[in-house]
Amino acid sequence: MNFFKRKKNKLPFGKPLVDNREIISVANVLKSGIYAHGPILSKFENEFAKFTKSPFATTVSSCTAGMHLFYFSMGIGTGDEVIVPAQTHTATAHAVELSGAKPIFVDCYLRDGNIDTSILEKKINKKTKAICIVHFLGVPAEMSKIKTIAKKRKLLLLEDCALSLGATYNGKHTGLFGDAGVFSFYPAKHITTGEGGMLITKKKEIYNKIKIAKSLGINKSFLERSTPGFYDASDLGFNYRMNEIQAAIGLQQLKKIKFFLKTRKKNFNYLKKALSKNKDILILDSTKNNVKSSHYCMNLVLPIYLSKKRTKIIKDLNKENIGTSIYYPQPVPRMSYYKKKYGYNSKNFKNSEAISDRTISLPVGPHLRKNDLKYIALKTLKIINKFYGKQN
Repeated sequence: MNFFKRKKNKLPFGKPLVDNREIISVANVLKSGIYAHGPILSKFENEFAKFTKSPFATTVSSCTAGMHLFYFSMGIGTGDEVIVPAQTHTATAHAVELSGAKPIFVDCYLRDGNIDTSILEKKINKKTKAICIVHFLGVPAEMSKIKTIAKKRKLLLLEDCALSLGATYNGKHTGLFGDAGVFSFYPAKHITTGEGGMLITKKKEIYNKIKIAKSLGINKSFLERSTPGFYDASDLGFNYRMNEIQAAIGLQQLKKIKFFLKTRKKNFNYLKKALSKNKDILILDSTKNNVKSSHYCMNLVLPIYLSKKRTKIIKDLNKENIGTSIYYPQPVPRMSYYKKKYGYNSKNFKNSEAISDRTISLPVGPHLRKNDLKYIALKTLKIINKFYGKQN
């Protein structure tokens, strides 16, 4: 095979893998006439709880909705502060903003993109009510240290697990170290429901609050009502629910999760070994024995002198039909909304800026085969090497 002829064979950054199992499951839901509040949702929640070994799991309309629900249900609002990583998706901070609280941004480690625990505690004050941790690209953060800090300072601890389904720290699944963990089922994620998410927790009280808050504060679900149509709104809430069609897709996707994770790990390791031929490129990863990554994607951090060439490198890769992304394009506090509202000091976010400004994210998903990975590695090295010595 000629790896340099792939004009008709696109390799997308992310591609949901669905087959007849998902199609048949969705068709069965459509035929049943029960599109919401049905048994498929409960089954999906139960199976997800089993996989993560969580006592409680409840579906939500998105990961962002799940995080917002947590802050709302825990009474976090105006005048409060929540510590969040600067290197993350805007949704992590938006959930805090939507609650009325103020996000306090903390820089990350350059080695893996996770929040810098040496800085974290210095940001805590009397207004701080919670810490939100992101497991960057599926590599678990230092949860032993973070959990100790949260317990010592009597703070709530939320885990943004949008990219860490299947990741573990000291043998325990992400999302089970704090008060709750929230996952994303967006199309590019480890499993998909089209759109949607899941919140897990070890605490029944939190589970019950979230379950009511996500359904408009109504005290009894459709299946729990002894008299059809009769219910009470015991509290304020949102319509942040998942439907039966989404759950049917998720249930079938969950059956494939072990294969997906195994393939991602294999793809990541192959690509990492192939690209390590260029010693100037930093590949974000963790080599700690107690950490098991979910290998969402591969982040290449270019050396400083190639940072101005990143856009050109990305365009060249795309011309070769290699899908790329940037995780994440800017530190969140540098985004226009946050910069305008709170100001921005680049000295506080040097590592977050390095990752944002010099990163190229490559795919490692289960839609890729070995020949695809070989092609990606060959092209990536060739294109990057082309720019060595060109400073302008």
